[in-house]
Amino acid sequence: MTRTDRKREQDRAAGGHAKRFVSDESGVKVPATVVLTESRRTGHVVARLEWAAAGRRRRYSLGEVDHPTRSANLRAAWLLAEEAGLLVAEEIGNSWASSSGTRASMRSNRARDTKPELRLRSSLHREGLRFRVNARPVATLRRTADVLFTKHKVAVFVDGCYWHGCSTHRSIPSTNREFWVSKIEGNKSRDRETDSLLVEHGWFVVRVWEHTPIDDAAALVRLGLEESKSKHAARVLRADVR
Repeated sequence: MTRTDRKREQDRAAGGHAKRFVSDESGVKVPATVVLTESRRTGHVVARLEWAAAGRRRRYSLGEVDHPTRSANLRAAWLLAEEAGLLVAEEIGNSWASSSGTRASMRSNRARDTKPELRLRSSLHREGLRFRVNARPVATLRRTADVLFTKHKVAVFVDGCYWHGCSTHRSIPSTNREFWVSKIEGNKSRDRETDSLLVEHGWFVVRVWEHTPIDDAAALVRLGLEESKSKHAARVLRADVR
């Protein structure tokens, strides 16, 4: 495949060349590329987003994609990048994230492998628990859990305070406030829909906040596993009420 062919392949998968851009550290739009590789550990196809910034190659792991063709996996990866908030669709000067402070906040909110996720995963691993990360509980649903216990059908979500509307730590930008309120309320609605869909498919859903103490978060995960093993009805377990 020639360089031009690869570019066209990426453009098609992203839905057009204009949809392939990310914002670098200085706020400048730069083109990105999805790279697909096979995990040596699991044999699954994993995707990452790559772009050049300040003379260095940047990489962002998007997680597993599970479709039968390369083109479908590329499309799925670009959708994951979009859902993660990595892509910019217009010039920064005209962006809905119109202040430098808001843009900095957006860039600091990672979609996966956040510190709270890593701490929780480390805690669970020390207890001898084994799990998948950043994977779909139900292949046909575009919903990705942060930690997944496939055998026992327990899906764990570590919700960031900003994007998921934590009433204690959320801070709405003063610029374009109406947009951000609508965006975050939409995320909360999607979370509730995700919970309902997974429970309907027989999954226990565990939701903790990024500020939830790790011991409390791990205890809630263990409770979900215990209820699943005891054949209790699937339900949602929350670290605290929203």
